[in-house]
Amino acid sequence: MLTCVIRYQIDPTKKAQFEQYARNWGQAIPRNGADLIGYYAPHEGSTTLAYGIYNVANLADYEAYRARLATDPLGRENYEFAQKERFILREDRTFLTLASTPHGVAK
Repeated sequence: MLTCVIRYQIDPTKKAQFEQYARNWGQAIPRNGADLIGYYAPHEGSTTLAYGIYNVANLADYEAYRARLATDPLGRENYEFAQKERFILREDRTFLTLASTPHGVAK
């Protein structure tokens, strides 16, 4: 399992646009094959950092997911929305593997 963490630098005056973008991905990502953990907008601290996090089985599944997402009507619309509104100033993507298992039991 790979976890994709997307780190966004957003325009702090366009947080509402990022939140709409996040809600759109909340619909499009799961139906195209990735396990969406969530999109996170700034709340306290930095006003410019936001994150999108989802899981895929491996890089081959990631490539297939990205191809499906590119043909999804809402996916295409969301890409265009981001380009038009210009609320994303920078986007970095990294893939991580879970290193902390097994987890202990919460008290």
